[in-house]
Amino acid sequence: MGRVIDVQNLSKRYGRTVAVDGLSFTVRPGQVTGFLGPNGAGKSTTMRMMLDLDRPAAGQVLIDGRPYRQLPEPLRAVGALLEARSVHGGRRAYHHLLWLAQSNRIPKARVRQVLELAGLETVARKRAKGFSLGMTQRLGIAAAMLGDPPVLLFDEPVNGLDPQGISWIRNLMKGLAAEGRTVFVSSHLMSEMALTADHLIVIGRGRLLADTTMQGFIEANSRSYVRIRTPEPERMRDALTLAGIQVKQTDGALEAYDADPAGIGELAAANGLTVHEVSAQSASLEEAFMRLTGDVVQYQAGGRS
Repeated sequence: MGRVIDVQNLSKRYGRTVAVDGLSFTVRPGQVTGFLGPNGAGKSTTMRMMLDLDRPAAGQVLIDGRPYRQLPEPLRAVGALLEARSVHGGRRAYHHLLWLAQSNRIPKARVRQVLELAGLETVARKRAKGFSLGMTQRLGIAAAMLGDPPVLLFDEPVNGLDPQGISWIRNLMKGLAAEGRTVFVSSHLMSEMALTADHLIVIGRGRLLADTTMQGFIEANSRSYVRIRTPEPERMRDALTLAGIQVKQTDGALEAYDADPAGIGELAAANGLTVHEVSAQSASLEEAFMRLTGDVVQYQAGGRS
């Protein structure tokens, strides 16, 4: 069911500012592909060019081999949530979806289905101007799902959602990918992306920094270690150092690098050391992301002068 999104050497300038710079990557069906980058990295501009809302200075984006503007019934091919607040405030939720459906020859019955999918049945006849940000997000997601498309693009889909709503959109995206659809999602919430995405595209200053699996990204951009808690930290540190293991002391614990818990336990026993904890620790997605993108952050707060 899914279709490939092929981004080919995409570039875009705004005056003297280079927003996207020779960007190429492929988004494949059957998985959730996360799109990460610091503020100002070019994520939103890239997604707008995917939908022909902005024209690139060079390069192109093909969806199943065709530019978006050449799709005869675009809502049946691509569903997108880019700017949830773009809905007309005076229009009722039902009628907003109805005119979208009619513009793409989508059956009227589908409107009720996506309202139910998004949990908006009880507010279907209410005007959008009275919606909270979370409800507006749900309406935007309902609109994206209207044509039952094989390709879905979501830009910051969890904005304004409560914990229940966040869990709902996470499960929705994973379910859509499991059906074989192509799901491409941008988010600044690293903890949520770690739970949702299978593959990552990471950009900085408009250029590709990484195109890899979630696990591969974390392993390539972080260091795992063994956490050790002991009432004899100095003796343990000396034993580790003597064994050629790099060690760092942190809040009440030691961190041993390029080591494994079993080896640490044997080392402690051989030296008559008491240990309260020996556990393998892996870096988070956020730590790996910060390590990779630290040199390409455009907007960075400074310390106190």
